[in-house]
Amino acid sequence: MDHMSPRLRAFLSEPIGEKDVVWVDGISHELAINLVTKGFNKAYILLGQFLLMHKNEAEFQRWLICCCGATEYEAQESSNCLKQWCSCFL
Repeated sequence: MDHMSPRLRAFLSEPIGEKDVVWVDGISHELAINLVTKGFNKAYILLGQFLLMHKNEAEFQRWLICCCGATEYEAQESSNCLKQWCSCFL
């Protein structure tokens, strides 16, 4: 990857552990609030949703936009972050 944001680099530098969902690259404060109200308060819970969708980025992005109020940019960045994390740790 040519350009990696500092936030993505930090997220990929270690296992997810108990990180809050706002640690996921692409998740804004507003989107994090929406996710928390839907029960996705931890990064590993959001990762679980991504895995339930068989790591299908397009499906995950549609879900984030339609069900959680993400922008297209947020959906793309966060799905890429989770995909990259899976490549590093799974």
